Amino acid sequence: MSKKESAPKASKASKPEKGYALEHVDGIGEIKIADDVVATIVGLATTEVDGVYSISGNVTNELAGKLGIKNLSKGVKIEMLDGKAHAEISIVMKYGYSIPKTCSKIQEKVKNSVENMTGLKIDALNIKIEGVNTEQV
Repeated sequence: MSKKESAPKASKASKPEKGYALEHVDGIGEIKIADDVVATIVGLATTEVDGVYSISGNVTNELAGKLGIKNLSKGVKIEMLDGKAHAEISIVMKYGYSIPKTCSKIQEKVKNSVENMTGLKIDALNIKIEGVNTEQV
């Protein structure tokens, strides 16, 4: 019984939410967007930026169709706090591209994609460079 009593006391502000509920619904019902959906959007938008070889542990956009879009969310962490998303993505860069410029493009592309598709605001997008691919394409 004490477990049931302690669960409702947790504040949404202090505890990450699982998914995101849209607030501007026309009274018919609620729309919830799962964290994995947001992570997939983040992953897909990231692989569309020039200079990104792959999401760490994943493949580029070209192979996504063969392996399935769900793989794009691997290497992306999403945490919802107070209706805003904090995202972290790990990538492998292509050799020869400017890391700061590429990361800036990733942040802009991801922010626009997530906001346009979901209405969710990106509060933070942290990028980890896990490696540089030196293979010639």
